[in-house]
Amino acid sequence: MTSNESVLRIALAGQPNVGKSTIFNALTGLNQHVGNWPGKTVERKEGAILFRGRRIEIVDLPGAYGLTASSEEERIARDYIIKNRLDGVILIANAAAIDRNLYLLAELLALPVPVTLGLNMMDVAAAEGVDIMPVVLEANLGLPVTPVTAVADVGVSDLLSVAVAQADDRVKSRPARPQLSADLQRCVNRIRKQIDKHTPCPYDAEWVALKLLEGDAEIVALVREWLPEPDRRQVEAILATKEDAALEIVGGRYLWVDRLVKSAVRRAPRGAASLTERIDRLVLHPIAGMAILLLVLGLTFTLTFVVAWPLQRLLETRVILPLRDLAATSLSSAPPALSHFIADAVLGGAGLVLTFLPLLLVFYAIFGFLEDTGYLARIAYLTDRFMQRIGLHGKSFLPFCMGFGCNVPAIMGARVIESPAGRLLTILLAPLVPCSARFAVLAFLAPVFFGANALWVSMGLVMLNIAVLAVLGAILSLTLFRNERVSFVMELPLYHAPNPRTIGLFTWGHSWSFLRRASSMILAVSTGVWLLAYFPDGALETSWLAQLGHMLEPVGRLLGLDWRLTVALMTSFVAKENAIATLGVIYGAEGGSLASALAHSVTIAAGLSFLVTTMLFIPCAATVSAIRQETASWTWALFSVGMLLLVAIIGGALAYHAALWLLV
Repeated sequence: MTSNESVLRIALAGQPNVGKSTIFNALTGLNQHVGNWPGKTVERKEGAILFRGRRIEIVDLPGAYGLTASSEEERIARDYIIKNRLDGVILIANAAAIDRNLYLLAELLALPVPVTLGLNMMDVAAAEGVDIMPVVLEANLGLPVTPVTAVADVGVSDLLSVAVAQADDRVKSRPARPQLSADLQRCVNRIRKQIDKHTPCPYDAEWVALKLLEGDAEIVALVREWLPEPDRRQVEAILATKEDAALEIVGGRYLWVDRLVKSAVRRAPRGAASLTERIDRLVLHPIAGMAILLLVLGLTFTLTFVVAWPLQRLLETRVILPLRDLAATSLSSAPPALSHFIADAVLGGAGLVLTFLPLLLVFYAIFGFLEDTGYLARIAYLTDRFMQRIGLHGKSFLPFCMGFGCNVPAIMGARVIESPAGRLLTILLAPLVPCSARFAVLAFLAPVFFGANALWVSMGLVMLNIAVLAVLGAILSLTLFRNERVSFVMELPLYHAPNPRTIGLFTWGHSWSFLRRASSMILAVSTGVWLLAYFPDGALETSWLAQLGHMLEPVGRLLGLDWRLTVALMTSFVAKENAIATLGVIYGAEGGSLASALAHSVTIAAGLSFLVTTMLFIPCAATVSAIRQETASWTWALFSVGMLLLVAIIGGALAYHAALWLLV
């Protein structure tokens, strides 16, 4: 029984790609908070709902294949279950691959918390010819088992209801845990007797003894801190007699899983290839697969320019410009500085960046769709051959995929790379992946500079970034890093129908994050730029900003940029969107649409140079901070800034002079 009958805390656990996020979203909807685990950079999701008069707090634990603390995600999931007074854990398993999912259950059952098993993707299992008998599985496991099809919202409420009933002790369960051999159990008992009085709450002495036999590095280190020297030597002597204990424990768990599957799962005779196999024959083909990937990228750009860009222009011309005129009229009797601040800094700067929202909605919707269907993992597999040529492997492409949304999680996502050299190389190259902010700047400016050719120029610029990433990766792997060949192993999830609710929440969550940033940091930068542009005498050409721009003009001249474009480029270090906010403030004094002002004052060659430099430019401040945190070194963070600054200047200069030569 929970200590507070009105509130229950339940955690969702499971391997990656089992639909855990779909179930979490179905349960919590918009009543969720996304942050980071204390002291960590791994995403933390929590939500609270009222369920049959009870407040239920739901925590979505990081996806983990086990609880042996071999990765940051596994360590967080395990520590949270152990150190927090949970009323229950719901293990979400992929019903179509249940034999690979029950190992995590075997580890969960060793912890002192009620467990409910949710068999998700029952529809996919049926399509794959997998017939699961939940009643049989429940009888053999001794705990509640609920079939679920989360994409259709079938069984989700029943799953929570069973977990709540179990937390209230209304469902008595006696889990059938994997049994140890008599010899191994004696070792556990001997170790437990030695450590029992020294094991602090909330750790269970028997569980700690089991982890010591498994050789869990984190638990071994903790026990060394807990135990006095004599007891520690006794424990080490016992462990020395069972050096193969880890293999025996793991093997026993797999035998336990095998028996459960054989008793409760029936598979249709292998005949024709499954739907996933048939799709993968095409999608993973070396030639056809790459063609499909290029088609997906092309479709993304097409939807952006056909759907999102007209909406962005509509917001600018029908909302932002009228609001600026209204502000100027309404504040005509106010001090001129206030009128200009509202019109130019707030509406012309930060307000203009808000018009990016349609661009981001389209991008995140496509990204969420690809992830939810299972195609994103295929991209990693498909690009493994390419990644090997730059000293990496396909697993590095997963952080790179995240980089299309934001470079910060891409830097953090490099933790999935086991090799230290490969991890560091991935971190250094990730800022070259065009993030959604750069993508939004590109989508805004490309039609301004290149009109009907904007789609092709934009695709070319993205390909340029990928080409530069490849060249730099090859150079770095052959110079600063050893060119290690690492085998690439990953589990490809089964294809399944996308969940509109999950995609919608994913899209809105990331877009809302952008809106919060636009309302704070971008507004602050816009205000700073406006202050520099307005003072000391209210004239732009004699302002402090113009003086700063003229100081930087020699560098800008190499790239064909005037002082205004150069200053916009510099402010993008804080956030890439600030390039547009800065241009909005600078050109705002002239009135009219920013797009029209840029089209009349910036040449095609200068426009191309600006976009090339922007795409290759130094990481934003948040990304630099993430590099510093993940590498624990300012040296590598500053190396990244210096390297990309040099690359951006060279790239912009080459683009400018090449465009001049072609346009002669």
